[in-house]
Amino acid sequence: MPQRDAAARPARRAPAEPPERLRRLPSWLLNHLALRANRLVAARIEHGGRRGDYAVLASLEETGPASQAELARRLAIDRGDLVGLLNRLHDERLAERRPDPDDRRRNVVTITAAGRRALAVLERDVEAAQDDLLAPLSAEQRSDLMGLLGQMLDHHHADAGGHERGD
Repeated sequence: MPQRDAAARPARRAPAEPPERLRRLPSWLLNHLALRANRLVAARIEHGGRRGDYAVLASLEETGPASQAELARRLAIDRGDLVGLLNRLHDERLAERRPDPDDRRRNVVTITAAGRRALAVLERDVEAAQDDLLAPLSAEQRSDLMGLLGQMLDHHHADAGGHERGD
C-alpha cells in the first residue's frame, strides 16, 4: 500500500468542545463531573469491590446496624437494588442480615469484621479517586467546593422533605 503524504491525511480532530451555553449551566457541569467522578471511582475500585459496597459498608461502619429500609433511605438506593447488593455482601461475609428482635418482619444489617477490612481497602481506593477528580484544585478550593456542594445538597434534600429514591 503506498504511503500517503501527511498533508493528504485528514487532520486528527481534537475532542469536540460543548457549546458555551451548556458550559454555563451548573446542572450540565455537575452532571458531566458526576459521570467523570463515577468512572474514576469505578476504575480505582474495580479490583476490590463496587461503589455500592463502599456506600453500604461505610454507612454501617459509621452509624451502626440498620434496617434494609433505613439503609435504602439513607443512601438513596432503590430498595430492590439494595436487596441484591446486600445478598452479595452477605454471601461474601462482609455484612450480616438478621431478623430485628423488636420487629421480626424487618431485617437488621450489620457490618462484619471482614466487611471492615474490605472497607479499609475501598476507602483508600475511593480517596485516591477523589484526589484524581480534584487534582486541579488547591486544598482551600477543595474545602470551598465541598462546603458549597454540601450546602446545595442539604437545601435540595430539605426541599424534597428528606425523601429520596429509597422511600
